[in-house]
Amino acid sequence: MYPAIFADKWPDKPAYIMAESGETVTYGALDAASNRIARFFREAGLRPGDGIALLMENHPRYYEIVWAAQRSGLYYTPISTHLTAEEVAYILRDSGARLVVTTRRMAEVAGALPDLVPHIGHWLMLDGAQAPYHGFEEAARPFSDSRLDVEREGASLLYSSGTTGRPKGILRPPPEGPMGQDASVQLTVEQFGAAAESVYLSPAPLYHSAPLHFNIRFQRLGATCVIMEKFDALAALRLIETHRVTHSQWVPTMFIRLLGLPEEDRARFDLSSHRCAIHAAAPCPVQIKKRMIDWWGPILAEYYGATERNGMTVIQADEWRARPGSVGRAVMGRIHILDEDGTELPPGEAGTVYFEGGGAFEYLNDPDKTRDAFDSHGWSTVGDMGYVDADGYLFLTDRKAHMIISGGVNIYPQETENLLAAHPRIADVAVIGVPNAEFGEEVKAVVQLLDPAEAGPDMARALIAHCARHLSKIKCPRSVDFVDDLPRHPTGKLYKRLLRDRYWQGHDSRIV
Repeated sequence: MYPAIFADKWPDKPAYIMAESGETVTYGALDAASNRIARFFREAGLRPGDGIALLMENHPRYYEIVWAAQRSGLYYTPISTHLTAEEVAYILRDSGARLVVTTRRMAEVAGALPDLVPHIGHWLMLDGAQAPYHGFEEAARPFSDSRLDVEREGASLLYSSGTTGRPKGILRPPPEGPMGQDASVQLTVEQFGAAAESVYLSPAPLYHSAPLHFNIRFQRLGATCVIMEKFDALAALRLIETHRVTHSQWVPTMFIRLLGLPEEDRARFDLSSHRCAIHAAAPCPVQIKKRMIDWWGPILAEYYGATERNGMTVIQADEWRARPGSVGRAVMGRIHILDEDGTELPPGEAGTVYFEGGGAFEYLNDPDKTRDAFDSHGWSTVGDMGYVDADGYLFLTDRKAHMIISGGVNIYPQETENLLAAHPRIADVAVIGVPNAEFGEEVKAVVQLLDPAEAGPDMARALIAHCARHLSKIKCPRSVDFVDDLPRHPTGKLYKRLLRDRYWQGHDSRIV
């Protein structure tokens, strides 16, 4: 399934609507534009297996370009708009992109790229050219909007967010067979009830894996997507009412901001059309999720998976109520929990989470990292820790890279973070290990308060005491620092390495 089908069936149906501007792209327009762009790519010398890169904000032309690459057999690499020119240039070199599309809004970073990556032959800019970039609209306009004689499925080539060093390209083989086949669409139908009649709210940046691919899947079904240019909690509620949104996707930090709205704002919108609120990307504190279910009803559906697509779990709200904190049972691949020696652990014991039978992947230009992701059975991991219960439900404890070792004891900070995230005075929190002369490391909480004026020793003592009432002593922070903001990716992912590096400067850190 892909837009050409719906261009023939429903040419005037909105494929997507830009939330702030209201610009609507119908399936007929999406099919025609992506055909012209696909022909332009072919004229530019791009062939199946070649790569392009997109350095773009959430833009009305985003999916026209993505679908042109998708139906041309190309790899396409969306790049975060928050990176520096040097960071973008690294991804362009590493990915082997032959063509770059950017926008006027990104001109400051984009302007430095042609000198940093001189081998790329095609530099294009939307919304007006700026030398040495050529105007993208002008370049694609002369081409026919008829479909290519032979269409092949392309694939995304996404990069990790680089929290433990240089980001790595996650290379998956493109789908085999005719255009329009994607098994993940059926999963979206089965697990989340997606259909042609769905209206899907997408509040996150499109360069991130989940919003990028879920919009594609809903468009493969003929649904309408409502794409926010940037997230705003009040605006998101208004959009659900205005567009009669049926499906949406969130990250826990968005839930926290939604719950932080005044009660009168949370109650003033009609959310009755909303049937499925999908969430993932980061662990959701139990108390936050309970409050969201109390507000929205049992429509929350959580999944756990990685950009590598090596496996996936799903849990619906009613299941979660019976097993708070679980991320569900496997719907793609089979879960194995292994200890440090590679021995499989029984239910209830925590270890590294591996999947058997998930999708194939490799880390581009990094055979060592690829090899380390697989064990002798061919099972793969992305480094998360957790355990399964007797019924096969997975509970994540943390990432292996976040583990704190204090006096020889392994501490996973996620439990402490979840407890503090639900505190009524806290807007955001990170729990990390910092140097301790006697024990090697100790636990520290780095906290952003809702009211910065409350920061100080009294609040720090109150938060430590709050942890002590609910957690064993070793999991409790020994100190609390207050900050104005935590370093988070717009999708909610916390850059813990940046925090820890500040505290480990000048020390022989084991943290990588």
